[in-house]
Amino acid sequence: MFIRSICVLILLLPGLFTAVANAEIYRYVDDNGRVVYSSEKPVENASASKVTIRDNTVSSMTSYTESEGREVVLYSASWCGVCKQARAYFEDQSIDYDEYDIENDPRGKRDYARFGGRGVPIILVGDQRMDGFSQARFDQLYSVNN
Repeated sequence: MFIRSICVLILLLPGLFTAVANAEIYRYVDDNGRVVYSSEKPVENASASKVTIRDNTVSSMTSYTESEGREVVLYSASWCGVCKQARAYFEDQSIDYDEYDIENDPRGKRDYARFGGRGVPIILVGDQRMDGFSQARFDQLYSVNN
């Protein structure tokens, strides 16, 4: 009976988190020119827009359907030197990317836990994941998704 109860609970858990996936998400550009995603619409930024989300069945992660083509998402921490290298490379190459801090951003914390993260950065290129940062590996993933 106990095992049956555990199995039922495991089957029901995904449904419990559906409400989180259906939360409103807002996108805006902060004073430093960075793209920010938040569950709260900022009062000071009238140009914030709602973002449509969809379930990515390839990796079962939630992703934004804001633009076509390759999407780069960086999960980082402010103290991380490798994250800083990745940021600098993206900016040097004019690669648009979205960034979530795994310590200070609620979405960053939640996604990092869902990914089973053990270090930073975690970089998503389309539906591909890269742990850490290697310019050669990133270029390979980025060109495949082009």
